[in-house]
Amino acid sequence: MKKIVALALALMMMGVAACASATTVGICQLVQHEALDAATQGFKDALSAKMPDVQFDEQNASGDSANCATIVNTFVANGVDLILANATPALQAAMSATGDIPILGTSVTDYATALGMTEWTGTTGINVSGTSDLAPLDGQAQMIKELFPDAKNVGLIYCSAEANSVYQVTVIRGYLEEMGYTCTEFAFTDSNDVASVTQNAADASDVIYIPTDNTAAAYTETIANVVLPAKVPVVAGEEGICRGCGVATLTISYYDIGYRTGEMAYEILANGADVSTMPIESAPQFTKKYNAENAEALGVTIPEDYAAM
Repeated sequence: MKKIVALALALMMMGVAACASATTVGICQLVQHEALDAATQGFKDALSAKMPDVQFDEQNASGDSANCATIVNTFVANGVDLILANATPALQAAMSATGDIPILGTSVTDYATALGMTEWTGTTGINVSGTSDLAPLDGQAQMIKELFPDAKNVGLIYCSAEANSVYQVTVIRGYLEEMGYTCTEFAFTDSNDVASVTQNAADASDVIYIPTDNTAAAYTETIANVVLPAKVPVVAGEEGICRGCGVATLTISYYDIGYRTGEMAYEILANGADVSTMPIESAPQFTKKYNAENAEALGVTIPEDYAAM
C-alpha cells in the first residue's frame, strides 16, 4: 500500500511539474469580426506548428476596452509566458498591465500612436513588438480618385475612441484634400450611434471612406443598411469592412500578419529573442479588391486590375 501511495504521489508531482512547465499564451482580442478572427487564427496556426504543446488562453473583450484591461490583468496574475494583443485597445491594456511579460500586437495600425511614442525608430524599446495592419493610405486615397473622379464630398466615418482610426482619417484626409476633395469627418463614439452617424454621412457625401476601424468592422450590416439604400459607395480600409458594406478596398491578409506574429512569438518563447529590439513588421503585399454585388447595385465600374472578393 505504501508503494502504491508513493507511486501515486510521484505521478501527481510529475503531472504538476508538467503543467507548470507548459508554455501558455494569453490572447486578448478586442472584438469578434472577420479581420481580427483571421489574425488570431494565423497566430495560433504558426505558433502551434512550431510548438505543438503550447496552450492558448483565448479571450474576447466584446468591443469593450475595459474588458481588455480585465482580461490582460488576469493573464498577468496567471503568469502567462506571452500576451497576444489583437487590436490597439488590447495592446494599450496589455502595456499598462505589465512591463515584464513579452507582448506582441497584431491588427495594430500605428504603434507610435498606439503607445504614445513621439520618437519612432521602428522598435519600441520596451516589452512590445508585433505586426501592423496599415495599408498605404496614399494608395487608398488614389483608389477613391480612380473610382470616383467626379465626386466632390468625401465622408470619413470612424470610431473616435480608436486612436489608430483617428490617425488613419487624419492622414488620408490630407491626401484627399490635396486631390481637391472636400472632406468631412463623421465620428461615432461606440456602437450605439453607428446608424445615426452613418446616416448623417450618407446625406452629406458623394462617397464614404472607412479606415481599418474595429467598431465599423463589427457593424458593417448596420452601415450597409444605410449606405446601400442611399446609393452612397464606401471605400474601406480592409477586406472585411468592404465585404460587409463597401465597394472596393486596398487590403492586406490579416491571416498572414497573424501568422507572422506567431512566428515572432516562437522566436521569443523558444529562442530567447528580445521583444524590445524586434522591429514592427508590416504586411508583405496589398491587393485591390472589390465587392461585385455592391458595385453592381450602386452602378460603380471597377477597373480590370481589381480582384473580386
